[in-house]
Amino acid sequence: MARQWVRSAARLGLAAALGAVVAGVAVYAATDVHAGPPPGLRRRPSATARDGETSSTTSGSTAASPPLRVLGVAPPDGATGVAGSTPIEIDLSAAPARDSALPTISPHVPGRWDVSGTTLRFVPSEPFLPLTDVTVTVPAGPQGLTGADGASLAEAVVTHFTVRNGSVLRLQELLSLLDYSPLAFTSAAPEPAASDEPAQRAALFDPPRGRFAWRNAGWPVQLLRLWRPGADNVMTRGLVMSFQADHGLTPNGQLTEALWASLLGALASGDVNTGGYNYALANQQPPETLTIWHDGTIVLRSAANTGIPQSPTADGTFPVYSRLRSQVMTGTNPDGSHYADPVQYVAYFNGGDAVHYLPRAEYGIPQSLGCIELPLQAAAQAWPYLAYGTLVTVIN
Repeated sequence: MARQWVRSAARLGLAAALGAVVAGVAVYAATDVHAGPPPGLRRRPSATARDGETSSTTSGSTAASPPLRVLGVAPPDGATGVAGSTPIEIDLSAAPARDSALPTISPHVPGRWDVSGTTLRFVPSEPFLPLTDVTVTVPAGPQGLTGADGASLAEAVVTHFTVRNGSVLRLQELLSLLDYSPLAFTSAAPEPAASDEPAQRAALFDPPRGRFAWRNAGWPVQLLRLWRPGADNVMTRGLVMSFQADHGLTPNGQLTEALWASLLGALASGDVNTGGYNYALANQQPPETLTIWHDGTIVLRSAANTGIPQSPTADGTFPVYSRLRSQVMTGTNPDGSHYADPVQYVAYFNGGDAVHYLPRAEYGIPQSLGCIELPLQAAAQAWPYLAYGTLVTVIN
């Protein structure tokens, strides 16, 4: 008779096995796949066994038994772009013993192990996080995975696969829900509860539909044109960098498993952004200016210097990626001479180009080697708004 055992990795130990009939398949609920093996992998006796006899496939050592082998693992070793809820299957050369140890899966997700014939199958009850590197280990030796005839694996089998990325649209939704975006998101259906991690993980791959709306009027058209729902563009990367900087992650705009985990953690704990949204626009039409908006309101407009023709400031939009209160900038002038200039209130946004203070006799004309130079008071006022991820657009 096929039976089902449920085990729970509670701190006080493993719960006692509970029997339940599942036709032809043994099932194990695994709230912790790293816990020890269940009471056993049990299945009904073979069809050739007569009443009152035990099946020849019951556990026991047989000298003539060939070594147990792993014939295949799915997803295969090295697979990428795997769906987060994909079951893991291990095909064996023989049926596993009822008291066999189970394979381990890292990182942990709750789920259950099924056994049918010579196949072990793990079904996760919630998806892996996007971009997770998953390791499946089939243990060897007498304490590892063993066959019903007592044979064991000669060597452990270890495979890896990588879960596909989550939805960029859901990324934007989460950043809006956490107040990092200048747009608010309203779901067309009830938003999954922030504390419901299985539902939130599923939404990372299948986002709820809804509507985005600008929180504030007053933004320049250059910013409005950057917004694209579902697009992994410079505006989205800037939002990611701002979140990363606030949550101890490297502010590089890259999507990683750690980023997705941190987003869900912030949502569950209600850790929302309180700094608002900032945007900077440098206009190279004379007289050159730098304008900064905070939550749709202009907070600074100052004369500025941009690059000379031999070393121009590139047009485009770039997120601030590094900030320094002061430094000595060094480099080579167009004539081959070298410079070492002490500067203050530095915010790098494009390669070696930064917004900063450098003393000049006047401002509003091309004088720099690509940087945006401000007077001291304006630079001091601008620097707090030029946080990690703040977009700096250069035009004309």
